[in-house]
Amino acid sequence: MKNLVIRRAILSVTDKTGLTDFARFLVSRNVELVSTGGTQKNLEQAGIAVTAVSAVTGFPEILGGRVKTLHPHIHAGILANKDLPAHMQTLQELAIKPFDLVCVNLYDFAGAVERNLSLEQAVEEIDIGGPCMLRAAAKNFQSVLVVPSPEWYPAVEEEMRENNTISLEFRQKLASRAFDATSRYDALITAYLRP
Repeated sequence: MKNLVIRRAILSVTDKTGLTDFARFLVSRNVELVSTGGTQKNLEQAGIAVTAVSAVTGFPEILGGRVKTLHPHIHAGILANKDLPAHMQTLQELAIKPFDLVCVNLYDFAGAVERNLSLEQAVEEIDIGGPCMLRAAAKNFQSVLVVPSPEWYPAVEEEMRENNTISLEFRQKLASRAFDATSRYDALITAYLRP
C-alpha cells in the first residue's frame, strides 16, 4: 500500500507530552481513537472521545494491568496486511476492525532504575504489551503507521495535512525508529537484570 489513510488509531502512552493536542488533531481528521487505562483517562479528562481497549476486546484489563492489549482483536487489527484480501476477509469474518495508526511509548523502566526501586518493583515497570504493539505495527508498516514517541507527532500531523495520507516512505522511517526504541528498551532491561 503506497498511501495510507488514517481512520482508526490505538494510543497507549506513558509519556503524555503533547498527547491531547495530537489526539485532538486525529479526531479533527475523523480518526476513531482506542486507548488503554491511563491514556484513556487522560483523553477523557480533556473531553476527547475515545473507546476503551476492553470495549474492543470484550475482556477487562487483568492482573493489575499486566494484560490489556494482548488480544487478537488488537493484534490482528494491527498485523493484518491490507493488501491481502485473505487478511481482510479474516478480519471481516471475525468482526475485527483494522488499525491504521499505533501510537505507543513504553513504561519508564529507566526511571525505575534511577529511583533505585526494589527488583520486584522494577520488574513491574517492564512493559510487555507496548513493545508487542510497537513491533507488530513496525513489522506491518506497509499497512500501519507506528508512532513510537511524542517527538514524531508534528511530523505525522504535517504529513496528514499535506497529503491526507501517510506515505510508505514515512511509515518505513517510523518503523525503523520503533525497532530502535524496543531494542534500546530491551538492552536496558538486559543490563539491569544481568548478575
